[in-house]
Amino acid sequence: MLIPLDYYRILGLPIQATAEQLQQAHRDRTLQLPRREYSEVAIVARKQLLDEACAVLSDSEGRKAYDASFLAKTYDRESEAALEAKHQRSKTSAGTATFLQDAGETAGPESKTLEAAPDPHTPSIEIDDNQFVGALLVLQELGEYELVQKLGRPYLNNGSIAIAEGRFGDPQLVRPDIVLTVSLACLELGREQWQQGQYENAARSLEAGQELLLRESLFPSVRGEMQADIYKLRPYNILELLSLPEEKVAERRRGLQILREMLQERGGIDGSGDDRSGLGIEDFLRFVQQMRRHLTSSEQQTLFEAEAGRPSAVATYLSVYTLLAQGFAARQPSMIRRAKLMLMQLGRRQDVHLEKAVCSLLLGQTEEASRALELSSEKEPLAFIREHSQDSPDLLPGLCLYAEHWLQEEVFPHFRDLANESVSLKDYFADPKVQAYLEALPLDTETANEWVVVQPRSGKPQGRLQPLGDRPPAPPQPPTAKQGASTVTLTPVPADASTAASSPKSQVAATAPNPAAAVSLPTAMAGGPSDSTSKRRRQHSGRSGATGKALTGDLVDRARTKATAITAQVKSMPPNRLALFLVAGVLSLLLLWLILSLLASALQALSGPSLQGDQALVGLEAPPVEIPAVAVVPDPTAAAPVSGEMTETAARDIVQSWLSAKAAALGPNHAVEELKQVLTEPALSRWQLMAEAQQRNNAHQRYGHKLQVNGVKTNPTNPDLAEVEAQVAEKAEVFDRDQLVSSRNENLRVRYQLIRQEGQWRIMDWQVIK
Repeated sequence: MLIPLDYYRILGLPIQATAEQLQQAHRDRTLQLPRREYSEVAIVARKQLLDEACAVLSDSEGRKAYDASFLAKTYDRESEAALEAKHQRSKTSAGTATFLQDAGETAGPESKTLEAAPDPHTPSIEIDDNQFVGALLVLQELGEYELVQKLGRPYLNNGSIAIAEGRFGDPQLVRPDIVLTVSLACLELGREQWQQGQYENAARSLEAGQELLLRESLFPSVRGEMQADIYKLRPYNILELLSLPEEKVAERRRGLQILREMLQERGGIDGSGDDRSGLGIEDFLRFVQQMRRHLTSSEQQTLFEAEAGRPSAVATYLSVYTLLAQGFAARQPSMIRRAKLMLMQLGRRQDVHLEKAVCSLLLGQTEEASRALELSSEKEPLAFIREHSQDSPDLLPGLCLYAEHWLQEEVFPHFRDLANESVSLKDYFADPKVQAYLEALPLDTETANEWVVVQPRSGKPQGRLQPLGDRPPAPPQPPTAKQGASTVTLTPVPADASTAASSPKSQVAATAPNPAAAVSLPTAMAGGPSDSTSKRRRQHSGRSGATGKALTGDLVDRARTKATAITAQVKSMPPNRLALFLVAGVLSLLLLWLILSLLASALQALSGPSLQGDQALVGLEAPPVEIPAVAVVPDPTAAAPVSGEMTETAARDIVQSWLSAKAAALGPNHAVEELKQVLTEPALSRWQLMAEAQQRNNAHQRYGHKLQVNGVKTNPTNPDLAEVEAQVAEKAEVFDRDQLVSSRNENLRVRYQLIRQEGQWRIMDWQVIK
């Protein structure tokens, strides 16, 4: 049978090789034994081909004859018969070449196909049938992986009987050798395609070889190598599949399925499980960041919201990104509100106040946005915001500029369907759906400023929300915004007292030549009663008093004028008419006296009989008799302060009281006052703000806790200070207007800092220990 090989390639030499090089190559190739899994039959057949090549090329006359035939086949033109044969061979080989797609389950005429039409321009040699396994092995060593599969796979199909008949030698030895050679060709071809960036083809090649070994139940060690490569290849395969056009639904769905399998094996995005990809936590986070650019916002929402339920802090953070992007792009503030609720969960472990400020701004809660900025410790972004708010009494202008550029440059580019979308706060707030939703939101506790749209200052902040790795700070001098970008900044404009009293609504005006083009924000932007409201009430009360005084003076003047007129009329009357006038006046006075007397009698009758004799001296400043104090029955569910020495029992009581107060303050009844019973500064004010914010937003949480105190340590220099280390199992469900939006189940190791104030132990602060 003919095999597409030549003696020079068998020895790995060029045609110009010398005799010494020929002998050296033969010795080296003979010493380089194949893998130990091969049988003696394959090793002997390989050595026979090496010896035959060395023998032919070592003889000078034989080498000249072989070189003439070798060069003739390489450079002569194809004959008409060769062209026809080549066309026939290409038709039959097209079916056998599909092993890269369907694991090679294509039957063919086997050796007849290979011998019928050899390519006249491809050097070939005639070999015995029992040397076929050795020829496949040599081709595999030379890197002819596709040719090995093309030659070997037809004999492994169910319809082949050549091996079973013993044509190539003992079937019990030959078949495993052919299976091993074809499988190794799949393995090496997959690795080669991997290096070339053809990840899907590489995965198919590896899977084809693995399927062949599984079907034959041979060589588990080689199958293990393939499986290890498949696991390491999965991240690259996922990126290639997800980067396909959205019309390739099946392929992209396959990529998402592989990704979910990896996440399940790792235990989440930030899990520590082994998915055998070789990626650590940081490397996998970088892979996720790279992958996000190939996913749409809806695909990311489905993926990350499911992962956030593990729970996973990174998945929750990425869900916040997704909800913000979708809410802003689709003009659905309800999604932004859900993102804000998720940030409240993350706020226990990291500083996300800047993100909360952006969410509050997009929800029209400007006062809450300002408070969130005050709590943030992000120095560089805050410096940028302050720099662009120098001419304003608050930081809202800089926050608007920061939020707009951050959405444009750092949020939208990570979504396949939003990467080319433009960001405009003006268009967002002008949308009727946004206005209707903000109108229905609970009012802020403080009055919002009036807003107008101004041309933004040059410069844009560096994006800050980076869930993967370190967060790059905003540069001190950000570059100028892109030309032609539609950017709008909302700047607070202080209104005078009368304007503030009469028009509390915020407005947004378009950046256009016509300054009168303005869009009113919903009433929810204005907020509820506050200090400014009280001032307006006092101003209104002052104006009412002044108006009353002016009205009284006016009535006096009018009365004087009227009396003067009456006097003049009386003087001008004739005597008869004057007498009648005097009689009428007297009768009127008598009638008035009678009415007044009746009223006085009636009032005296209502007041009861008058008291006789000395009366008791009773004052309003003190009760006439001592009133005993009423015993107050304590509420068993309320958090009670713990006093005395700090013991393990006392520590369990105080921590349990805190967990109960937390569940009550953030629960559906919003019992914020219970926090004072167990917390002190700085934790008290922080959690009061959080509880009040949830109450305003009509959100609440339901908790379930299991507590175990691991240790108590009292400060040796100050007995009023102590530390308690506890294991807290917390299950929480977050509700938005009685609708469950998220849940988590965590097992935390927490160190509490306690202080004794006025004989009562309270919690100052705590930190989660990793």
